[in-house]
Amino acid sequence: MTATGKVFGRGKGLWDAKVMEGAKEDMPEALTHLGEEPRLRPQRVITVVVPDDKVSTVVDTLMEVNRTPAPGDGKIFVMPITESIKVRTGEVGDLTLD
Repeated sequence: MTATGKVFGRGKGLWDAKVMEGAKEDMPEALTHLGEEPRLRPQRVITVVVPDDKVSTVVDTLMEVNRTPAPGDGKIFVMPITESIKVRTGEVGDLTLD
């Protein structure tokens, strides 16, 4: 697992597309609606690599502990990892996940 704390993002939040379009065009009403908050907010990125048989458990756990009634809970992307190799030992595959 790797957690990165110095990333920035916006998400959809409470800003609608018309307001964002107006902000791009420097329309005062849109900029006022956005308020003083920075457009990009600090976010966290967590990368977890697990064997295929553990993906459902990890996804379910992340959803259970991070779900709130408000927008901004994040997203989970499940992607294939085609190979892993432990540099020091040369081990490959699931052996590298220990």
